[in-house]
Amino acid sequence: MVKIIYQIAIQVFAFLFRLVAPFNPKLKLGAEGRRGLLKRLRTSFPDQAAGRPVAWFHAASLGEFEQGRPVMEAYRTAYPDHFILLTFFSPSGYEIRKNYNDADLICYLPIDTPSNARQFVEIVNPRIVFFIKYEFWFNYLRELRKNGSYILSFSSIFRSNQIFFKSYGGFFREMLRYFDHLFVQNQASVALLKEAGITNASIAGDTRFDRVRAIAANARELPEIGLFKAESQCLIAGSVWDADMQLLIPALNALTGKLKAIIAPHEIKAEEIAGWRSKLNGRSILYSEVAAGQNPEGFDYLIINNIGMLSSLYRYGNMAYIGGSFGVGLHNILEAATFGLPIVFGNKSYHRFQEAVDLIEKGGAFPVADGDELLKVLEKWVTSPAEATNAGNVSTGYVKSGTGATELIMQKVRETMS
Repeated sequence: MVKIIYQIAIQVFAFLFRLVAPFNPKLKLGAEGRRGLLKRLRTSFPDQAAGRPVAWFHAASLGEFEQGRPVMEAYRTAYPDHFILLTFFSPSGYEIRKNYNDADLICYLPIDTPSNARQFVEIVNPRIVFFIKYEFWFNYLRELRKNGSYILSFSSIFRSNQIFFKSYGGFFREMLRYFDHLFVQNQASVALLKEAGITNASIAGDTRFDRVRAIAANARELPEIGLFKAESQCLIAGSVWDADMQLLIPALNALTGKLKAIIAPHEIKAEEIAGWRSKLNGRSILYSEVAAGQNPEGFDYLIINNIGMLSSLYRYGNMAYIGGSFGVGLHNILEAATFGLPIVFGNKSYHRFQEAVDLIEKGGAFPVADGDELLKVLEKWVTSPAEATNAGNVSTGYVKSGTGATELIMQKVRETMS
């Protein structure tokens, strides 16, 4: 019965998706990217792949892509003659990474209807498939198993409150049984899967650790950022939303002249940024103005009004505030941690991010409830840089200890391909 409900729900979702898409810019991108996709693939894919073995990587969005990127790049190195297909569910992943060089073809994943899944798998005929983190699509998994494809999941975390482990979750447990192997992040996930009768799981860890270590090793030098920072202490405020700025603005105003800040919004909204600038006491400048030739020396705040720079900015910081915890969920703190920064974030939506829980416990990260608590943390780091350095060393050590997941996954790949 649940299987029937799932199929009906998917068909309803596909209908509503097409119906609402013209009125929502993000959904519209996804709908347009999927329109005629299967027909185009049926015509062009055989020539594109040219008979090469196909490795299919699927990421829901940009965050999952970054998580899967170390494995894709390791796979490309190990099997340069194979064809790598990368699919996204969300436009926020596809639109930003549609020109990624280490994939041979990048496209949207058609909605998981029985017909779409059957046609897509028939056309692509992947030898091996990688689903990154939380991607469980019943019709695709079923068709891949029929096709004889080897199916891997990696970097997932399972918790007892998930539907897979409920008494009524049999259908969803069935999805997990389609995987040939599941690489998870911790022992608790292995234990939960084993209790559910799924024994083909092992701990690899989180591939994001490998990714952020690579980012740190290859971070861009940005002379203009160095000019802005000069000899001052500098806070990197990464992926912030308005809810985060409501705390940050009063704290920064209280520390004007003692602490500079580079502010990278999660979404670039000119009107919102203008509002923040009007409330900050010090002098602020946009990165676009710096890129156009304006000298950033002497300014208190640099606001990044573009996408794609954040991971290279952390090297110029002394401390980091990471946004999202007061809303959609905490954004990536590992990019800051790998550069040895002490980290602060909101005390709300961080609990499902294991790295946040771990770093709080170890003393590398600090959750705050309001602006007063944030100011106390920042003041402590500004007046006692040694305390900031000690917390930053905890962050660096934590990232180093978590690397190696990519190699464990590739060991299984090599066994499969031999």
